[in-house]
Amino acid sequence: MLNNSCYVFLMFLIYSFLGYIVEVINCSIIEKRLVLNRGFCLGPYLPIYGICCLFMGGFIVKYHNDFFTVFVMSAVVCTIIEYLTSYILEKIFKARWWDYSNRKFNLEGRVCLINSFYFGLGGVVFTYILNPIVLHFLDSLSPLVLKILGISLFIIFLADLVITVKTMVEVKISTLKFKNKDITTEIRKLIRTELTKKRQVKDNFFVRHMLRAFPNIDLGDKSNSLAKLKNYLINSKKRNKL
Repeated sequence: MLNNSCYVFLMFLIYSFLGYIVEVINCSIIEKRLVLNRGFCLGPYLPIYGICCLFMGGFIVKYHNDFFTVFVMSAVVCTIIEYLTSYILEKIFKARWWDYSNRKFNLEGRVCLINSFYFGLGGVVFTYILNPIVLHFLDSLSPLVLKILGISLFIIFLADLVITVKTMVEVKISTLKFKNKDITTEIRKLIRTELTKKRQVKDNFFVRHMLRAFPNIDLGDKSNSLAKLKNYLINSKKRNKL
């Protein structure tokens, strides 16, 4: 039982790490600079990729004889997971961690067609190339090494997760006054400027990491006007000077 759990966890962690590498490369190319702060975890891994790959490994690989089915199912499964992740995070922490509203054929800005296409391609690469290599590597490990690696890395990952959740709560608390806001580019810049001035953010490495990882983080709802938020920011600056 323990061996199986360690096996599955290591598979999850490997694909979370590979997902991190993909995101770093993609964002670095888009922004034309090295971007290392991807995801809300402190370590170099993105759990959403690990979860997607576990689902694909459990339900999609058995259809490996049908290329088209693998592509479509990968696109559908990963898109659903991305949508649910965005929805759950926003409901719990009142924060929108990514937004595809500016892309064509998007659903509430949480998922979009082009991403689904890439998920399909990723599923094909996973099924026919990556998964066999990863499974071969894990199978080559002795039961003792598997347990040591699995337990050690799980403890590190769990500690990271606890710190991450704590940080997300701090971000939520520090942005309660921004609950009602417009989601224009100007609003996001004003919010980030105000956040980085707060001592809570300045003195907290983990909050700074999250702000770097999600430079376009959208916190709160969209029902208030730009003028009200500007007034709040102006009053905050005045209070800080006193």
